[in-house]
Amino acid sequence: MSSVLYDTPGPRAKRRNVLFSVVFAVLLVLLLWWVWQKMDDKNQLESALWKPFVESEAWTTYLLPGLVNTLKAASLAMVIALPLGAVFGIARLSDHRWVRGVSGTVVEFFRAIPVLLLMLFANEFYARSTNVGSAERPLYAVVTGLVLYNAAVLAEIVRAGILSLPKGQTEAAYAIGLRKGQTMSSILLPQAVTAMLPAIVSQLVVIVKDTALGGVMIGFAELLNSRGTLAANYANVVPSFIVVAVIFILLNFLLTSFASWLERRLRRSKRSTGAVLGVDKVDDLNAAEVGGSYGTGAGGGGI
Repeated sequence: MSSVLYDTPGPRAKRRNVLFSVVFAVLLVLLLWWVWQKMDDKNQLESALWKPFVESEAWTTYLLPGLVNTLKAASLAMVIALPLGAVFGIARLSDHRWVRGVSGTVVEFFRAIPVLLLMLFANEFYARSTNVGSAERPLYAVVTGLVLYNAAVLAEIVRAGILSLPKGQTEAAYAIGLRKGQTMSSILLPQAVTAMLPAIVSQLVVIVKDTALGGVMIGFAELLNSRGTLAANYANVVPSFIVVAVIFILLNFLLTSFASWLERRLRRSKRSTGAVLGVDKVDDLNAAEVGGSYGTGAGGGGI
């Protein structure tokens, strides 16, 4: 079936696509086999290196505490960055020039700075200008850097999502007497959420992954940092990297799966039933309306 974006592939195109798929599958199998051989040559597949992940000590002492810190930093950053990004995104659409100017400057400033640099600045700020202890300082610095950067990115996502809606939505809201704040909260934002959700989820996945930057540079005891301690104790560097990578993949897969479910639910809730009334149903409704009007007139209750 043809569409606006592409034509239906013909017999030659189908054969070519099958050929490319087979070649890609063969190359992928060869690459995996090569990696397996290299790991086997370096004795990275020995059971002794993987045995710690079967026992509970490696998980309770290293991986699970690191995972908890990763989830704590990512959750705090998400909870703070989402509403902050929404506020700045809406502020960039304000009718007041000074509001647009201030919010635009803040968003563009923090969006241009690498998140790692924001974490380093935050760590130095908390060390020199606050009473935050050295034990809590890495968490504060990581959350601060993630919030400042991702709130700026989310603000642009919110602004683009609202601007993507048809202008007729805003005009219809103004036509029935709604103010701009009411239009934004009741008409535009509920519709824009569904359109923005994939981009928002992508940014939330970035937040989860960027927590690892704090472990590398400022000693935050997140999952990747805890992996380093585990690998130093058990001398299993490559297996520990593989296990941590699988954990990150599972985390992000759960997050994207939940977002996909939420997006489908939102779309179903906004979709009409699509029911079509037959001619007999329409006649019954018209007769009921006519009868109701006559009854009102006969009873003398009309206005």
